[in-house]
Amino acid sequence: MAIDIKVPTVGESISEVTLLKWVKNTGEYVERDEVIAELESEKATFEVNAEKAGVLTTNAAEGDTLNIGDTIASIDDTAARPEPEPGAEQAPADKKPAEAKTPAPDPEKQKPAAVPGNGTTTAASVKATPVASAIIADKGLNPKDVTPSGIAGKIVKEDVLAALANPGRKAFAGGELYSRNERAQKMTSLRKTISRRLVEAKNTTAMLTTFNEVNMKPIMDIRSKYKDKFKEAHGVGLGFMSFFAKACAIALSEWPSVNAYIDGDQILFHDYADISIAVSTPRGLTVPVIRNVESLSMAGVEKAVLDLAKKARDSKLTAEDLTGGTFTITNGGVFGSLISTPIINLPQSAILGMHNIVERPIAENGQVVIRPMMYIALSYDHRIVDGRESVSFLVRVKELLENPALLLIQQDPIKTLLEL
Repeated sequence: MAIDIKVPTVGESISEVTLLKWVKNTGEYVERDEVIAELESEKATFEVNAEKAGVLTTNAAEGDTLNIGDTIASIDDTAARPEPEPGAEQAPADKKPAEAKTPAPDPEKQKPAAVPGNGTTTAASVKATPVASAIIADKGLNPKDVTPSGIAGKIVKEDVLAALANPGRKAFAGGELYSRNERAQKMTSLRKTISRRLVEAKNTTAMLTTFNEVNMKPIMDIRSKYKDKFKEAHGVGLGFMSFFAKACAIALSEWPSVNAYIDGDQILFHDYADISIAVSTPRGLTVPVIRNVESLSMAGVEKAVLDLAKKARDSKLTAEDLTGGTFTITNGGVFGSLISTPIINLPQSAILGMHNIVERPIAENGQVVIRPMMYIALSYDHRIVDGRESVSFLVRVKELLENPALLLIQQDPIKTLLEL
């Protein structure tokens, strides 16, 4: 008999999902618990597994919007398991494949010939006619700036001449000069949610932003000096996020209104720091949560960040990973942002924005010195957080970051860092 595969319940407030892609297709034999599809809700992506082994029949197309409980596929568990193809058996482990017995190629013959005029592109990666190659070499062109029109994507003489005749003019990928092409693309459930929540944050909060700057040299010195020992001791790198997360956790305990949010006609305070970390993914911005940062060590924070970042890249974040959060940190500096005003992540009352580290001249002990500086920004809901709290919070974060020993306060702060 056929087993129906239905859209599972993924959260109390989620009523529909989008079918991102089929991992297995109609007619394929699937094993029990094998992933057959990926779905996306307004909060996260998740996988659908086969409940039985058998032949799959799909009932929905990629991009379809489905309700919770809809049948997306069926599995015929009475279907016979396909026989392996002749010769598909694996070779014995003690016997090496025939290919392995061939002599190693001459390294000199394996070196790709360089294309003149471009030290980073090889002839093996560019297809061009001899005449086109000669012109490219003579003019010092980058072959990637030439749009090929020859057979099988080969660059011909006319392509090179066209590139030379139109310096600095290049159409978007797949288009032509002076193209007026427009493309329509359906918004994903995640993008719809991001749009709705950002507009809601702008319209329902009295949002202001206060700024400061941090001398990152003390942190950079610690990372440079102890990163190898830290990695050896904990199996994870020592990044900036652990310093910022711990600094915010301490400041949140001292200024609890920044760690609160409005619940009806009450203000709900949190005696813990669940810090959301904004992560950019191909499908949009997500904010997974690190729980109880105040109780974690530096290594604990770094491990949590690494785990959540990997889940985000692999689209494995669960609704639980994204639920809650009392405060958010976002790092626009990884994209080169010098300064910005981040938007509050509702229902939270504040968000800290990190930015690019730039060497700038500053006054220090009466002298002008060059230091690696970072602007930091705190956007906050003025309905809950007053100017005194917001400015004092940011000043405290600055103080902790510029004196990182305060984050590790003990007789020997370095031993605290390394947990020795």
